Amino acid sequence: MTQIIKSLSNISTQYDALFVDLWGCVHNGIAALPEAVSALQAYRATGGKVVLVTNSPRPRAGVEKQLVAFGVPDDSWDTIATSGDSARSAMFRGVVGEAVWHIGYPGDERFFEPIGVVDNPVTMRTVPLEEATGIVCTGPHDPLADPAVMRPEFLVAKQRGLKLLCANPDIIVDRGEQREWCAGALAQLYTEMGGESLYFGKPHPPIYDLARRRLAALGTDVADGRILAIGDGVLTDIAGAMGEDIDSLFISGGLAASETKTQKDPDPNALKDYLEKEMSNPTYTIGYLR
Repeated sequence: MTQIIKSLSNISTQYDALFVDLWGCVHNGIAALPEAVSALQAYRATGGKVVLVTNSPRPRAGVEKQLVAFGVPDDSWDTIATSGDSARSAMFRGVVGEAVWHIGYPGDERFFEPIGVVDNPVTMRTVPLEEATGIVCTGPHDPLADPAVMRPEFLVAKQRGLKLLCANPDIIVDRGEQREWCAGALAQLYTEMGGESLYFGKPHPPIYDLARRRLAALGTDVADGRILAIGDGVLTDIAGAMGEDIDSLFISGGLAASETKTQKDPDPNALKDYLEKEMSNPTYTIGYLR
């Protein structure tokens, strides 16, 4: 059973590195969460390394700009691994062909900008569905619309045998008080309809491989037993940590705040019921990162 803690400092000396989710943990999609920032700054002051591991479809540089806009100071983290980076590497290796139908937000076209870490990358171009060799989904066209609106196009895509590259496996996020759908919801629908979806973010292995490489690039050799994963998604952050056999800290006041009856701290009975329902077993739980 998970152990409820009051502060990151209660357990942080056991770990040399943190793999920290962003949305719902360090910021709320609008602004930084001050207590979380302070906790990470204090951890880094002891010599610990902080790798921000996010399912954002943006490249690392794009996430850095977003953090500045949200007011997350750069002394609260060391490096970043994004689902977008992992997915772009695979895309430029040709996993969905060279002519793709793109589903995404306005501005997500930057996902297709040239990448320098792949040898002999394919030349990508976006085309209508009828001409596509594959699908790239960076997010829904409208994050407030029911993903089921994509059924007609997905039926055509499935019949043509197109693979869908999902740049962000998250199903939902909360932007302030507004809940929004993410690319993962569309990929889940496509899979349920019989299509094939390819994932590169949490809880899937590619992003953890990238996070370890980014950590090693800091000149730090950290064993898995000295890494703590932190996040508010049991199906992404916690499931990924369990799959990688690393310890985890569940932020119950994020996506599951209602289910866990989290005010400052989760209600122990509600938390137990929620984790049993989701078949999840985080090492630790805290209401909010602090």
